[in-house]
Amino acid sequence: MTVPEVMARLRLGRSAVYDLIRTNRLSSITIGRSRRIPYGSYRSFVASRLEEAA
Repeated sequence: MTVPEVMARLRLGRSAVYDLIRTNRLSSITIGRSRRIPYGSYRSFVASRLEEAA
């Protein structure tokens, strides 16, 4: 997933998504000059947030 796709799904701004990546709460890979977030990483992040909220 691209950063804009994650931004749209989480309804967060660009800086917030990059902060999650920088703090290793959301893993990502770089391909060339593009940052990609694996779908599994996105799902794990959402699942962990749901567990924290419960």
